Amino acid sequence: MTLWHVILIASIATLALKLGGYIVPAGLLERERPARIADLLTVALLAALIAVQTLGAGQAIVLDARVPAVLVAAALYALRVPFVIVVIVAAAVAAGIRAFT
Repeated sequence: MTLWHVILIASIATLALKLGGYIVPAGLLERERPARIADLLTVALLAALIAVQTLGAGQAIVLDARVPAVLVAAALYALRVPFVIVVIVAAAVAAGIRAFT
């Protein structure tokens, strides 16, 4: 199987999932439980993405300057600091830690 086969299979699968979304009746999505699950699933996927990008390096778990930077970003975001400032401060924290280690 070549790379082009993988790309074609992934494209077909993506198209099938997208078309499958149109088949689901609107009444099902308007109920309370499926709407709640969809909301929670979005948060869970975002949290998993953040965890993988923060702690992952290939197949290993790495604790480096990214962890304190994400913790600082979370604290600033909880304090409702503007997002641009959160990103700048978190990047500065990571850069400072990497400069001294």
